[in-house]
Amino acid sequence: MKKALLVIDVQNGMFQEGNIVYQGERLLQNLKDLLVKARSTETPIFYIQHNSPAGMPLEYGTKGWEIHPDIIPKNTDVIIQKNTPDSFFNTSLDDELKKQGIEHLVIVGIQTEACVDTTCRRASSMEYKVTLASDTHSTWDSQDITAQQIINHHNRVLRWFADVYPSKDITFENGL
Repeated sequence: MKKALLVIDVQNGMFQEGNIVYQGERLLQNLKDLLVKARSTETPIFYIQHNSPAGMPLEYGTKGWEIHPDIIPKNTDVIIQKNTPDSFFNTSLDDELKKQGIEHLVIVGIQTEACVDTTCRRASSMEYKVTLASDTHSTWDSQDITAQQIINHHNRVLRWFADVYPSKDITFENGL
């Protein structure tokens, strides 16, 4: 079963001074490690880039919209533009995955309770096998609960739609 790494919305606007995504440095390090593993096995990598309206942190074409410099895509990577939390809705993602014969997605990124959650559920309903890297998605504290509580909750709930493993346990060799 051919795998791909799907990196959702890891853009500069998520790392603004004074409003950095929860454990942003750890997220980037885990993601860099997964990128090395994926690249070493020539696993396809898809970057999902959110486009927000004018004045928002991820406004199309601004510095905040750009993919974080620690994880810059290579020429062989695919970049998909989206406007909603669902990485598949009104995008070319499904077509691009099918072109490459991909059936298994390893999902990482931002924001846990929005784009990561929605894309995991949608991928599962589209009959992709899904793996969520439990320590490589993040969010911010809400008014009611902490970012860590949101992450923990989603790691439990998304087990209905995905296999959930820490990034160190995820491989890209031989379809594992």
